[in-house]
Amino acid sequence: MSDAVATQGDYYQRNAGWYDDYHLAVDLEHEFALDFMLSTLERFSIRSILDLGSGTGRVPLAVKKRHPTVRVIGIEPSLALRERGYAKGLAPHELIDGEGTKLPFTDGTFDLVCEYGALHHIKDHRAAVSEMMRVAKKAIFISDNNTFGWGSPRSTLVKRAARRFGLWKLAEYVATRGRGYMETKDDGIWYLYSAFDSFQQIRPHCKMVHVLNIKDTSGADLYKGTSHVAILGLKAD
Repeated sequence: MSDAVATQGDYYQRNAGWYDDYHLAVDLEHEFALDFMLSTLERFSIRSILDLGSGTGRVPLAVKKRHPTVRVIGIEPSLALRERGYAKGLAPHELIDGEGTKLPFTDGTFDLVCEYGALHHIKDHRAAVSEMMRVAKKAIFISDNNTFGWGSPRSTLVKRAARRFGLWKLAEYVATRGRGYMETKDDGIWYLYSAFDSFQQIRPHCKMVHVLNIKDTSGADLYKGTSHVAILGLKAD
């Protein structure tokens, strides 16, 4: 286990008691994205869902409430957060232990695989998305950060320029002081991740991809104009 993973695990252990007070009350962008995803389940005949990085069970609980016939499982590596989910009424088989980069399921086990604010906590987000695509039969849904639209106009311009001219790794090194990650009191350890990186990864494997801003946008170009986006990828037949 890397130092970053261990530190993040300790963070959740210490802060499990107020995790919901912050993330469920403040992260309203994910509530917006969740409402959108739930509204599509009947349209795409979704009967089973896996939620990656479930925390205390926000997604499984919402699915069970609004679509009680849909089978849903959340996967969460933090025991402290899982225990909070069990206290809310989730059964152990509905909120299980596991890592996003090594999902314990066979190919195409779930109609839809989703994540809400989990990928920016995973160093190898590409591996996690590959696993999501592997176990998803019909669709993948991502609700997460867009570092290239997050921050002041100057900082977002610098980040986009660094990426455009092949200097992103250097910029990331400087911004994180060589650690490769950021650490804050409200979110623990996180990486300079953009959901648009995952867009490029899933696009070749999907027959259709939809992108939605889930926070206010400063313009029509979501890559430049918003800090959080949701992506729905519908897999090719």
